[in-house]
Amino acid sequence: MEQAKSGGPRYAWYLVGVLCVAYTLSFVDRMILALLVEPIKRDLGISDTQVGLLHGFAFAIFYTTLGVPIARLADRTDRRRLIAAGIAFWSVMTALCGLARGFWELFLARIGVGVGEASLSPAAFSMLADAFPADRLGRALGVYSSAIFAGAGIALLVGGGVAAAAASAAAVHLPLVGAVQPWQLTFIVVGAPGLLVALWVLSLREPPRRGVAIAARQEPLAAVFGWMRRHARAYGCHFAGFALLALVFNATIAWLPSVFVRVHGWSSGQAAFWIGSLLLVCGTTGIVAGGFAADAWRRRGKPDGSMRVGLTSALGVLPFAAAVPAAASPWMAVALLGPLLFFSAFAFGAAAAGLQWLTPPAMRAQVSALFLFVNNLVGIGAGPVAVALLTDRVFGAPQSVGMSLAIVGAVAAALAAVAQWAGIRAFDEGVRSVGAQ
Repeated sequence: MEQAKSGGPRYAWYLVGVLCVAYTLSFVDRMILALLVEPIKRDLGISDTQVGLLHGFAFAIFYTTLGVPIARLADRTDRRRLIAAGIAFWSVMTALCGLARGFWELFLARIGVGVGEASLSPAAFSMLADAFPADRLGRALGVYSSAIFAGAGIALLVGGGVAAAAASAAAVHLPLVGAVQPWQLTFIVVGAPGLLVALWVLSLREPPRRGVAIAARQEPLAAVFGWMRRHARAYGCHFAGFALLALVFNATIAWLPSVFVRVHGWSSGQAAFWIGSLLLVCGTTGIVAGGFAADAWRRRGKPDGSMRVGLTSALGVLPFAAAVPAAASPWMAVALLGPLLFFSAFAFGAAAAGLQWLTPPAMRAQVSALFLFVNNLVGIGAGPVAVALLTDRVFGAPQSVGMSLAIVGAVAAALAAVAQWAGIRAFDEGVRSVGAQ
């Protein structure tokens, strides 16, 4: 700890580590629902479409809409306190998911989780952009963003064990609460550690804001939109390409466990073990590799490196997004899942780094929030719901979830590749214009 406090590069990586823990925790709290689908459906009597709304829309609506005003605070206030308050709030709301007795109570609690988590990434992106030089930012944000896959993997591994136990376990009686089912207890348990992480974040130091003479300075929102309009093609293709890749990932994580259970006859615990393990290994490897690749392209004089990484990711994802959920056997699906998760992850550290390169310092948190607004509204909000609607309304059979997931994933990956390709030149020009200022 004392070495971390000394400042410099070592402290910058300590900052990455703490924020990475917070981000991992956020994904545990966000994704635990995916492995509890079957017991929640059984106990609350809800449909796949309602599960899709809980997994996507309920979380995404406030997570996205509050991102911009929270980011404006991040551009002019203490980012540590903002993040810590958000962690504490989403942790309490995750625990409250465990007290839900019906769909609407769980829906409102999931909204609360989204409200809290909206505080983290815009402020974290801004802090890391100030803590690292531009040619090392991609790897730093790649490591930070690896928490997406570490958190989702941990959520699936923990949730899988609970789901396996829930099949035979009796209700647990808690003081002042009464009887709760094992899936409800899971929400309570995973929410509690967040309060300790919130205190840890408060121990960090604010990095000085690069390129901003007064830390409180902030560009008005009109200036932010004006800058983005001048580089509309670069931002539009970046936002669209990476949001569609997020849609593939979120739809896969939300529904692939159900594919293994419904189509291949696996238990929830078995499905969770293989998906969670591959997320931890292939997902974290992919996102860190993508961040290093973006930095390498930038060092070779290619400011559009993040878009090149995104295009590589989309082309790599495309065949596997179609093949995994449609595989004839569970072991074939497992064999193909590793590459799918690697290429799904490859894009996202580069996505965050690219925005910092394309955006002047006083606008970064606000632009990051706008990116997360689009990314999460499309990826989290639309992805799981699109699969559920195809299953319920088009195919009309729960066993068709694999076909629904294959269609959604393949179409989204193809459109992502088109968007990334279309934006490469404009992105290069936009990054060079920031450096010329």
